[in-house]
Amino acid sequence: MAGHGARGRGGGRPTLEEVAARAGVGRGTVSRVINGSPRVSDATRAAVEAAVAELGYVPNTAARALAANRTDAIALVVPEPETRFFAEPYFSDMLRGVGAELGETEMQLLLIFAGSDRERERLAQYLAAHRVDGVLLVSVHADDPLPDLVAQLEIPAVISGPRSAAETLTSVDSDNFGGARSAVEHLLSRGRRRIAHITGRLDVYGAQCRVDGYREALRAAGHQADERLIVPGDFTEEGGRRAMATLLERYPDVDAVFAGSDVTAAGARQVLREAGRRIPDDVALVGYDDSAIARHMDPPLTSVRQPIEEMGRAMIDLLLSEIADRRPAATRDLERRHAVLPTELVARASS
Repeated sequence: MAGHGARGRGGGRPTLEEVAARAGVGRGTVSRVINGSPRVSDATRAAVEAAVAELGYVPNTAARALAANRTDAIALVVPEPETRFFAEPYFSDMLRGVGAELGETEMQLLLIFAGSDRERERLAQYLAAHRVDGVLLVSVHADDPLPDLVAQLEIPAVISGPRSAAETLTSVDSDNFGGARSAVEHLLSRGRRRIAHITGRLDVYGAQCRVDGYREALRAAGHQADERLIVPGDFTEEGGRRAMATLLERYPDVDAVFAGSDVTAAGARQVLREAGRRIPDDVALVGYDDSAIARHMDPPLTSVRQPIEEMGRAMIDLLLSEIADRRPAATRDLERRHAVLPTELVARASS
């Protein structure tokens, strides 16, 4: 028989990971083939079946029996008010990526808002009843109790943007530090010297990383960051307006602004125009996300592109792998994965 007596790395029984590596696909894809899902291409199915035969892989029958108890549903949990979800392009892009990747499976997607205490309590009861096979957590703040709740319930979960450098859940993020650094380096290369930063919510780890990238770019160029040029924002347009007004009071001669999001940059632009500042002649402006807002702004906004749709796809791929992995949670914790996708500066007329 093909693959008879095959052994995995270390001489043990071949693993799902080894089958995936041999076939050149993800763990979730191997699981779908083994479980007979029709949402796999013929070429992919043939590659996985060949790898199974070659390695002599034998599916864990106990795990497959447990699969019968699945709900075939995944929850996308957003601990924000619905108004913010529908106002910011980040969320729609994330949802588009999640939906596209999940469309290749039998799974249903549930969108759940948990921006209030009551909504969180209702969500906790829902998750405790194990009505979903896995959870995607998006836009989580540092003090949010939801990730710990999900971990205690031992529900497979992936978080978009870790809560800290010590995140215990599997996570997907973009290179916030590098993205911010490239934005400030771009402004310095344009001859700007009094560069301000309107931050995102500083209880979000990604926003903290962007502040660090801002400081590092200035330090590397021989400039010391003036902390009064760093004004807290909250990723919203109104937050951008408030922060820009504060900056103009402190430094009427500010000549560049790096905003924590495109939406924030739109708010800052409005205040600059009302104050008679020309963009980019008087003040250069750079945003973050490279959303449709950036492309349609007047003048078009230079922005740091983060691959939000790809992040959504990566979250699904990792979550399906965790769902397929039925080992004890304590064992899986040793193998938590943290994917960081690259960013890219897109220069336009605003800088």
